[in-house]
Amino acid sequence: MVNKLENVPEILLMGPGPSCVHPEVYKALAVSTLGHMDPVFLDIMDSIKELTQIILNTKNRCTVPMSGTGSAGMETCFVNLIEKGDKVLILENGVFGRRMIDVATRLGAEVDSLSFKWGTPVIVEDVAKKLKEKDYSLLAVVHAETSTGVRNPAAEIGALLKGKDTLYLLDTVTSMGGIEIRMDDWGVDALYSGSQKCLSCPPGIAPVSFSERAVKKLLDRKTKVPNWYLDLSMIIHYWEGAKRVYHHTAPINMLYAMYQALAIVVDEGLDNTYRRHMDNHKLLVKGLEEMGLKILVEEKYRLPELNSVIVPEGVDEAAVRARLLSEFKIEIGAGLGDLAGKIWRIGLMGYTSSPENVTAVLKALKACISK
Repeated sequence: MVNKLENVPEILLMGPGPSCVHPEVYKALAVSTLGHMDPVFLDIMDSIKELTQIILNTKNRCTVPMSGTGSAGMETCFVNLIEKGDKVLILENGVFGRRMIDVATRLGAEVDSLSFKWGTPVIVEDVAKKLKEKDYSLLAVVHAETSTGVRNPAAEIGALLKGKDTLYLLDTVTSMGGIEIRMDDWGVDALYSGSQKCLSCPPGIAPVSFSERAVKKLLDRKTKVPNWYLDLSMIIHYWEGAKRVYHHTAPINMLYAMYQALAIVVDEGLDNTYRRHMDNHKLLVKGLEEMGLKILVEEKYRLPELNSVIVPEGVDEAAVRARLLSEFKIEIGAGLGDLAGKIWRIGLMGYTSSPENVTAVLKALKACISK
């Protein structure tokens, strides 16, 4: 039998995720597998929780990595915090806001949404007006909208909810490790992320954190959490306490990788990490503008880790991406939904974010567009 793994090429991943995996994270994946109740592994679990709390700026006890990708993190938050008939407000300005609406609707919530033009941020004043119309059980928004490259005003939205019973849910899949997150200071009650973006770990782990208010909402449910695998009321007993209670077999080696990825970010220093992402973003934008290319998002709302580039008139965007991949071994992303065929998405996430990689993609993109 032919071993197809021998033919897997080395690709510079500069799309919307996954990002390039750090060499130390690859090494962590190859460490000897232990049992999921082994005391050495339980100690590593505690460290994963502590490192996650540092990056998220939270003291939440209920901070755990879910077994699954970022979408599993999203499902975790919604299935644990929503019951049928709950009034939910979702702020949408991209694909992943729309996905939130879909998930909440499937759970039987009464969903209202505020939609904003893709490529622009949520308008805080519009949210304030909407919150005066009725009381909501939960408000949800994407912090870093991966489909557009927009940073939404998470802190300002949280300020609107101060003193209200409304729980605040934030998607940080693309922001964790790339831009600052202050979960406690912003009043965020529930948050989820993913391992494969700015943490430069393979896909498969979804950090989740619940405030005490969110945990109370979970424990006070009138109905069972509809998803057994993602039921935090059971999973939390595996992740904390002197006596761990088995729920499911944790992905041991993926959690090794997650531990190493989190440690790399903390060791670099959060301010240094964010500065590196911003410096390389500016370098990329400068090079793109020198080529006559434009960025979709207004400067003050841009994400440094995800850059949406408007495809020039007359250029076959799919052909450019195909040549980048086949000839230069560089992957960038296409537009999604309303922006399909209109933009390229260039990721500068985690380990991928370096001046050398910026130079490489600019040189390759120029060659492809010229041809």
